[in-house]
Amino acid sequence: MSAASRAVVCNASRTPRAARKPLAQPDAQPELHAPDDTTIACDIFCAVIDNFGDIGVCWRLARQLAAEHGWQVRLFVDDLRAFHALCPVIDTGLARQSAQGIVVEHWREPTHAGDTLEVADVVIEAFACELPPVYVAAMARRARAPVWLNLDYLSAEDWVADFHLRPSPHPRYPLVKTFFFPGLAPGTGGVLKEHDLDAQRAAFDASESVRAAWWRDRVGAPLPTADTTVISLFAYENPAVDALLEQWRDSASPIVLLVPEGRISGALARFFSLPSFAAGTHAQRGNLAAHALAFTDQSGYDRLLWASDLNFVRGEDSFVRAQWAARPFVWHIYPQADDAHLPKLDAALAHYARSLPTAARDALTRFWHAWNGVGAPDWATLWADFSRHRPALTARATQWAHELARAGDLAGNLARFAKTQLK
Repeated sequence: MSAASRAVVCNASRTPRAARKPLAQPDAQPELHAPDDTTIACDIFCAVIDNFGDIGVCWRLARQLAAEHGWQVRLFVDDLRAFHALCPVIDTGLARQSAQGIVVEHWREPTHAGDTLEVADVVIEAFACELPPVYVAAMARRARAPVWLNLDYLSAEDWVADFHLRPSPHPRYPLVKTFFFPGLAPGTGGVLKEHDLDAQRAAFDASESVRAAWWRDRVGAPLPTADTTVISLFAYENPAVDALLEQWRDSASPIVLLVPEGRISGALARFFSLPSFAAGTHAQRGNLAAHALAFTDQSGYDRLLWASDLNFVRGEDSFVRAQWAARPFVWHIYPQADDAHLPKLDAALAHYARSLPTAARDALTRFWHAWNGVGAPDWATLWADFSRHRPALTARATQWAHELARAGDLAGNLARFAKTQLK
């Protein structure tokens, strides 16, 4: 991040974001409905730490608040290159632009808050990124303080429900920050889900021609036969990849592997004795056929999950999307020092696997643990055991998507809470 701070400070009156002049749309997408004086203005601040996870969540949230709740949203992002990978219309050279109805500001340094300081009705500090001091001071001068939310990382641990919506008074200003915790159970903030996501997935699943077109356009291969297991592989660097690839190579039935270009591409290149495994690469060893895919936008990633029978996912955003995909999945949680991530992994397993038969639950737990570096796994046994229970895991994946919906979607929960505070 670099340079330039605010020059103009808003006055203390509550100025609706509707007064802002609309920006030209470089993506040539239509504007949302024109906001009026009752439109809720929202600023989201995002510091990109985990490659695409932070901006992935913030971008989904921004679009959903705008499209489904009519909010006028401005998104501050410190890494436009990571953002561009998820939203190709983003111009990495612009300080301010608009995409899909969202105003996007390049957050160039911690003290920077845009070229004209405007404080929104709702201010979201994503993942404790810390707001610019000049912005916080302007919040305190506002006639009516904005709703200030700290959107935290997703966790399935029991303590989340206790801390969700807890207030935290500012030590110097008459401001209160509220902690908003995503979670997998009622009483938490829930997770992001667009209102039409289930209908989109059902339409994709129901149409062989749509699926065949997806395979042709995205993979460059025909729709696999019914006896083929399709696996998507999106992970952090993982020493277990080689051993698992060997199991898939020696599979009794065909396996097709779909690999978004990224952090494990080198491991695939080594396995197939190739100089690289860049997007567009196709390789075959034994009964394993692998295809390298170009990094895709968010809607494209959803379709990758729907096109697969089993999904390996990483971090937070793809973890959530895998659950809505209603397919069995394996989670590579973001590793932390002293194995602090493992209790979070087990908490998610406790929710997701609780109604599985004992043998299937144990197979899933052992596999997730091994994939996250626990113990010295025997991958031949683990994969055979996991595969044996795939029918039960598939049924549970569908059931779990319905259970998860009971927590409500994060954008809807956040919007309802903010409105109660703005009354």
